[in-house]
Amino acid sequence: MTIKKVINTGLFLTCLVMCLSGCGKTDRISDTAERSVIKLGSDSYPPYNYLNEDGVPTGIDVELATEAFGRMGYDVEIVNIDWEKKQELVENGDIDCIMGCFSMKGRLDDYKWAGPYMVSNQVVAVNENSDIYTLSDLEGKTLAVQSTTKPEGIFLKRTDSRIPKLGNLISLEHRELIYTFLGKGYADAIGAHEESVIQYMKDYDAKFRILDEPLMTVGIGVAFSKNETRDLPEKLEQTLDEMREDGTSAKIIGKYLDDPEKYLDDPEKYLEVDQLEEE
Repeated sequence: MTIKKVINTGLFLTCLVMCLSGCGKTDRISDTAERSVIKLGSDSYPPYNYLNEDGVPTGIDVELATEAFGRMGYDVEIVNIDWEKKQELVENGDIDCIMGCFSMKGRLDDYKWAGPYMVSNQVVAVNENSDIYTLSDLEGKTLAVQSTTKPEGIFLKRTDSRIPKLGNLISLEHRELIYTFLGKGYADAIGAHEESVIQYMKDYDAKFRILDEPLMTVGIGVAFSKNETRDLPEKLEQTLDEMREDGTSAKIIGKYLDDPEKYLDDPEKYLEVDQLEEE
């Protein structure tokens, strides 16, 4: 074999090794490529978002988000946030969206929204032996709410003629504290989402009574920054609509509505978003 042939053969083998090595590297990248992660901000708000016995985030919103974003090609990271700083966090890009039984009513101009994907009642709850039976009975009473929530705004603004003047409105940062205040008698009543009240009664065997007349019926959605340039809100809304139509959402919601009092026994009624009034 001549020197020229040896050189040519060597070059060929070198190129062949490089090509094979390059192909192998490409395959490995493809096999191990990670999907983009959506950072979803929420506080602890059972049954929508809370930690299970193993310390893993679970709940209605956690499962809905995981399924919906999964269909869109994303993984979801649940970020526990200070609820009062939710808008700041999403606007700064610390989280991609807010999803935690978040009422859209009165906030449509504050965010880009996907939803509503569920219906929820804001209600008043009292101790089982309370003499409060109607909203008018709250006149002069003390009511506890979580700060920056819809019940707080309802009782502060009193634009609804049904809402009486309270003796005292206590706004607390953490949801769990409103139930403590009610149970200890520091408050005569609380205002919160119906599902949250019932979940607390289930978890702690608390004896509360929900007033028949709701404060407000609202649609809940997923909030993105007003400066969001991706088409995530539109695609997520479409995906959540598909999940509602194919029965996935009802199946997920039904897992969390097995309360003994049967306040919440029909998951389909929480998906009747088309019947909501225009916001």
